[in-house]
Amino acid sequence: MTQETKVLENKLRRMADRQGMRLVKSRSRDENAIDYGLYGLIDVQTNGAVNQPIAGRWICSWTLDEVREYLEGDSE
Repeated sequence: MTQETKVLENKLRRMADRQGMRLVKSRSRDENAIDYGLYGLIDVQTNGAVNQPIAGRWICSWTLDEVREYLEGDSE
């Protein structure tokens, strides 16, 4: 993970927190896994995923850019 990626991830965590969500990162460490390096947004009140899961199973299905797009669009 590059320094720029970590900075963006932290920024998006703060944005999500302000909007009542939690940013989660996939725990997969296998680069061939379907959800490797992806993220998900969890609604704190309902504890449900904001984003659509992959194949109805993997909650982390968005890239950081997709998370940013959602959070910035949601705040306007």
